[in-house]
Amino acid sequence: MTVTPGGTATTGLTVRNDSDIVEAYSLEVVGDCASWTTVEPARVSLYPGTSETVTIRLDPPRSPEIRAGEMPLAIRVLPAEHPDAVRVPETTVHVEEFHELRTEVQPRRRRGWLRGRYRLAVRNEGNTPVQAGFTPGQAGEELAFAFSPAGPKLEPGESAEVGLRVRTGKPVWFGSPVVWPFTLATAETGDQDEARTDDGTAQPALDAEFVQIPIFPKWLIAVLAALLALLIAWFALVRPAVRSAAKEAADEVVQSRPTPPGGQAGEGEAPGSGPGGASPSPTGPGSGQGQGQGLGEGGDGTSGAGGEQSSATIDLKTSSGQTKTGTYKVPEKSVFGVTDIVVANFQGDEGVMTISFGDRKITTIALETFRNQDYHWVTPIKIPANDTVTIDVTCSEPGTPATGRKAQGCHEVLNVSGVLIRTGQ
Repeated sequence: MTVTPGGTATTGLTVRNDSDIVEAYSLEVVGDCASWTTVEPARVSLYPGTSETVTIRLDPPRSPEIRAGEMPLAIRVLPAEHPDAVRVPETTVHVEEFHELRTEVQPRRRRGWLRGRYRLAVRNEGNTPVQAGFTPGQAGEELAFAFSPAGPKLEPGESAEVGLRVRTGKPVWFGSPVVWPFTLATAETGDQDEARTDDGTAQPALDAEFVQIPIFPKWLIAVLAALLALLIAWFALVRPAVRSAAKEAADEVVQSRPTPPGGQAGEGEAPGSGPGGASPSPTGPGSGQGQGQGLGEGGDGTSGAGGEQSSATIDLKTSSGQTKTGTYKVPEKSVFGVTDIVVANFQGDEGVMTISFGDRKITTIALETFRNQDYHWVTPIKIPANDTVTIDVTCSEPGTPATGRKAQGCHEVLNVSGVLIRTGQ
């Protein structure tokens, strides 16, 4: 007996009363077919020696749960008066195959520069195992399709998710987005990888589309055009005006600056910020302040012409907790114009150092604030003959030189340089 899921099949069963009394018989379907098989009528009464044929109706639903193949069918016939005489006749029902694949694609619309990714949800709604195959369709050949996995195998009622990647052959650089519509058809594939579908059960092809957006959108082109216009305006209008204004300002500064006669700053007191007309300019770390009474040309009867460069070094070692003085004396009949001094505290000692030119204190600095310190003067500080350059060092704590061993005492070096002018007096 053959039955198709979703259809109806009938057969007959004859019940005969071979007893000598009137008997009632109850008929009940047993086995795997019981849920979708009925007996009409389900109860018959027979006189002795008579029989009656009942109808067995099979209505299997079109469902993956009704597997294709052979299934046993049994009818239990139970006499009411003699239940021990129960009979269970059996037969075999052949359930035919049916094929049905359901597929959904998400999302239906995808945007991208070159490629788009989609998800396919495929389910086997048939009653036999199948291998699903996918066939993309497109009007042209601009798109390439890749499925992963390409052919999933599905048991009845089983679902699977398949990845789909759609790729275009070339990018769109400018302009509007390009819409590429395509279709997806799902079918069962056989051993020869040939698609096959049941007539009337094949799912229509799914519609989807890939929207290819340009690499450079319209708003970016507008921004670039605006920037280019601003750049052209800068070079054409703004830059020449700025250069002209800067040139005019420079010309005004040059024209308004007076030129001193003879190239000299004047006689008598040299230019400066104080009475001495000279100020030190420290360039090393730390701070220092120098002052001195600079003598301009002709102020003391001497001339800067004929002087020679000269320098002297004061090397002073001081025991811890003591104060010591080091001096340099200007030779007779000379004037020493100091322009630079360099102080070295190479051990990193701690204490106080005071630098004086004659009876004028130039600066007092803490030793721990520097390792090397230098001072420079544009206008030399004049030290007369027999006067001294003096450093007074108070050693609080000797430092550690590069040898790594702590020193026994403080050790500072002062180098003073400038122009030594012979006065002849």
